[in-house]
Amino acid sequence: MSKERNGIIEKGSDRSSGSEGAVIPEVLPLLPIRDIVVFPYMIVPLVVGREKSIRALDEALKGDRLIFLTAQQAGDLEEPGTEDLHELGTVSVIIRMLKTPGGKAKILVQGLQRGQVTEFLQTDPFFSVRLDLVNEEPPEPPPLKIEAMVRAMKEGLMRIVELGKPVPPDVLSVAGNVNDPGRLADLIGSSLGLGLEEAQQILGTIDPYERLEYVHEILDKELKINEMQQKIHNQAQEEMSKTQKDYYLRQQLKAIQQELGDKDDREVEIEEIRESIEKAGMPADVKQEVGKQLDRLAKMHPDSAEASTVRTYLDWIVEIPWKKSTKDKLNLTVASDVLNEDHYDLEKIKERILEYLGVLKLKKELKGPILCLVGPPGVGKTSLGKSIARAMGRQFIRMSLGGVRDEAEIRGHRRTYIGALPGRIIQGMKQAGSRNPVFMLDEIDKLGSDFRGDPSSALLEVLDPEQNHNFRDHYLAVPYDLSAVMFIATANMADPIPQALRDRMEIIQLSGYTAVEKRHIARRYLVDRQLDRNGITPEILSLSDGALDRIITEYTREAGVRNLEREIGSVCRKVAKAIALGKKTRTVVTARNLDSYLGVPRFRGARREDEARIGVSVGLAWTPVGGDTLNIEVSAVKGKGSLTLTGSLGEVMKESAQASLSYIRSRGNDLGVTPQSILTTDIHVHVPAGATPKDGPSAGIAITSAMISSLTGKLPLPAVAMTGEITLTGRVLPIGGLREKLLAAKRASIRKVIIPFLNLPDLKEIPSYVTRGIEIVPVEDMDDALSAIFKKGTFSKTGRSGKARRSVKGSTNAKR
Repeated sequence: MSKERNGIIEKGSDRSSGSEGAVIPEVLPLLPIRDIVVFPYMIVPLVVGREKSIRALDEALKGDRLIFLTAQQAGDLEEPGTEDLHELGTVSVIIRMLKTPGGKAKILVQGLQRGQVTEFLQTDPFFSVRLDLVNEEPPEPPPLKIEAMVRAMKEGLMRIVELGKPVPPDVLSVAGNVNDPGRLADLIGSSLGLGLEEAQQILGTIDPYERLEYVHEILDKELKINEMQQKIHNQAQEEMSKTQKDYYLRQQLKAIQQELGDKDDREVEIEEIRESIEKAGMPADVKQEVGKQLDRLAKMHPDSAEASTVRTYLDWIVEIPWKKSTKDKLNLTVASDVLNEDHYDLEKIKERILEYLGVLKLKKELKGPILCLVGPPGVGKTSLGKSIARAMGRQFIRMSLGGVRDEAEIRGHRRTYIGALPGRIIQGMKQAGSRNPVFMLDEIDKLGSDFRGDPSSALLEVLDPEQNHNFRDHYLAVPYDLSAVMFIATANMADPIPQALRDRMEIIQLSGYTAVEKRHIARRYLVDRQLDRNGITPEILSLSDGALDRIITEYTREAGVRNLEREIGSVCRKVAKAIALGKKTRTVVTARNLDSYLGVPRFRGARREDEARIGVSVGLAWTPVGGDTLNIEVSAVKGKGSLTLTGSLGEVMKESAQASLSYIRSRGNDLGVTPQSILTTDIHVHVPAGATPKDGPSAGIAITSAMISSLTGKLPLPAVAMTGEITLTGRVLPIGGLREKLLAAKRASIRKVIIPFLNLPDLKEIPSYVTRGIEIVPVEDMDDALSAIFKKGTFSKTGRSGKARRSVKGSTNAKR
């Protein structure tokens, strides 16, 4: 308990400090300190800069120079509150104070006695607290135990100083004369450079013997840490001495070798690199830069990290083909035979390669073309690159760009980075071993970009014939000539390729294969390849043309032949299993028994609309995997003239439907649809397969004809498909993907296809077997289209459009 006497609260018998003999008052100003704990009997210099702390110092100096020091719980707080301060601190006396010009104060304080805050009396303009003094009144300890611990503490302090721990010299001298357990614990604890929490724990341990034991544990831990540090330091010193010794012996060995006329390994390595540089055939400016790097390597210590980096750089730069080239096979007949042997059809590609070889035969120094093969998956874009390389007698390098997002993949990393390497372009050139390979950039439309850069932008220099003779890789940091390389890029779609990159390439479109082409490809390539991969000979298994046709039409639906090859492989595996079990020796797969090998057909094929239905038309669509047919359905019911569009239609297709309705309204009198009936009729346009997104303007004719059929109740002709964009005035605009759409019509057994008149020149590039059996009707406007979709005389039309349609139709039939 504490009692009051003359305004001073005392705890125990008195409130006097142990060193000064002055009476410590009950209320004192408080000074928060950061990252340090002041112990009794400890003299500490402090720098005070906060205004509130300066006011507390001024208040203390007005009286008996006493102030209460306590540590902040978090040192980064500029304006701590009462909850941010430790309640246990040290009553201290200000020995000296000096104010600096910057408004700060330097003070020298000495701790007197521990104190406990009981109440914060004020927080502004400075902290003022009421406190209780903490007196140490330990029980009588066993003298031998305490004496042994005191001696151990003193010996440990001397040992830790010997190990290199920075302890002030006066602490050693004072510690040697202190036998009081509590004071010795405070003295040593304040000298070990402890963290704030540990130091506060020591201050808060009131019992001197418990405090002594706690500090003894800390001192023992510090001793072990310092001993380990000393051990590591000695080992490092020994390693350094060994390195110096090895260097000295190596220099002696070098001197001996010079006297004997021998060369050391270092000199041999430098000479070998110099010879490789001379043989590489580098340009003069590159050779000069490489020579500088070699001179740097010769002056470096062979075991240094920098020497290893320079050595790796020189290895890369001498192994890149600077002048070595493969000789092109300029026999166009042989090249044509190779291309025809590896690939069926693809005449446009083959013609372009033969053109390049023909020009190269006339002009030896010709820049390599930049071709971009765009087409659906599985049509042979990647394998075509290998065939081109084989036909030309060049090396083939393939680099997949799918998912590449780092610019350094193209240009490489700078040598300042650890583990840096050249980009994949230079790596490919090293792998090719010649400066004129066929370099395939596969899936160029799958490039991405993020915070690491834009690889497509890095490819601009690579794929520009006017720039790639001076391509700079970040790792090499010297120009490299890529003009002799024949770059071939592949993509499924051209739209995702950036415009600047697309402009540098010659785009060649590859269309999907027809069923006839797929059968030829399967017969010439796929069947033999799958027989060989599954260990089967043609004498054991044969597939009829009927079986191949069923696989193509009923088990696969694709523009290419990748799934077709998988299904053929599935048949081969089942036959191989049967032979391994000893059940069969000779198998013939026909259209009839194909189900037993591949199961139930997965595709029934497109349904032909032999029976006409009101409000239904057949449109033709292009997809990334080929063409397809769309049944467009329109229902007209009594309502308020609203238009509803369903079936996952895109914005362009929705706009096309709105344009169709506007056209019908403008031509209502000719079509037999009154404006009043349209205003009282709700029109619902639906395209089945609602989960599949659909977009594009080419369904304009189909939507318009279905609307007219639904509104007038007229039946369209059966087995008629159509494609073409319409305008508000009824003109028919051209569309894309005509070949794929005609293929889809042929698969669906369509007898008549309506196309835009402006697409008539595209028929020249479509094989005759695609259009065989299909009546193709080019139309210029909806009057022509309606004449071909509905029976003659169903709707009134101008004489001009009918005449144009008949003359165009006649020329088309003459073509076929």
